Amino acid sequence: MKQKIVIALGGNALGDNPQEQKDAVAVAAQSIVDLIAGGDEVMVVHGNGPQVGMIHLAFDEAHHANNAVPEMPFPEAAAMSQGYIGYHLQNAIANELRRRDIQKDVATVLTQVVVDADDQAFTNPTKPIGPFYTETQAQALATVNGYTYVEDSGRGYRRVVPSPQPVTVVERGAIKALMDAGTLVISNGGGGIPVLDQDRKYVGVDAVIDKDNSAAKVADEIDADILVILTGVDQVAINFGTPEQKWLETLSIAEANQYIGEGHFAPGSMLPKVEASVRFAASKPSRKAIITSLENAHLAVSEGKGTIIQ
Repeated sequence: MKQKIVIALGGNALGDNPQEQKDAVAVAAQSIVDLIAGGDEVMVVHGNGPQVGMIHLAFDEAHHANNAVPEMPFPEAAAMSQGYIGYHLQNAIANELRRRDIQKDVATVLTQVVVDADDQAFTNPTKPIGPFYTETQAQALATVNGYTYVEDSGRGYRRVVPSPQPVTVVERGAIKALMDAGTLVISNGGGGIPVLDQDRKYVGVDAVIDKDNSAAKVADEIDADILVILTGVDQVAINFGTPEQKWLETLSIAEANQYIGEGHFAPGSMLPKVEASVRFAASKPSRKAIITSLENAHLAVSEGKGTIIQ
């Protein structure tokens, strides 16, 4: 039976420069097309943490070197990253489809996502973006630019920005229409361009929406059956990195919430993936979310590989 599947692909898995990204999306395209070959409808959401940070940093440094170069607000930087990553994904998936003689259109939708101006995230920035720095480098940068840098999962220091919850996807109707017509859609790139709905206008705001939360939101709004969140491990674990580490094959909503409350999942890493999965799986009895590695994406759907939350 054909299923509607939303895949969330992390921005950190896409490399640190254009060539690395092209190589990475070629690998991702194989797993994505495996699902299509099985007859399912697929939509792809991707992260952009490193990419949007690099775009913003490049304009910021260029502006300081030459005032004629404008500063680039976050909504515009997010739009640039959607186009840049979307192009690479769209191209790689189309090439993989052609290699297998599968006739299917692929389209990237520049996506705006409404957020709430009163979201507490705007007073407590937590979303890591951009490159990693040493503590000394981060302190020096903070002195110059006034940005906030925090340690990110033991990998170094990164800038953090507000990460509000998605309220609704502006282009949800267009996305659903394209999917209903058989098109593989790439949307909600980097979580979407964050906008406020004010006085019957959509107004961009400086923030980065977590791509897993955004994927769960758009999956709900297009009535998807499965949300697949791809990460660097095959399954979710509790007591991660300790002698008591335990890999989880299945999680009920109650169990997932219990482990969240006990602090088993790192903020900015596995926590938003589990929270987004719970939110989607709880939205309708027939829905489920799967957290797994890119390599297991096809097997996650066909054989239940990964951690299933339902």
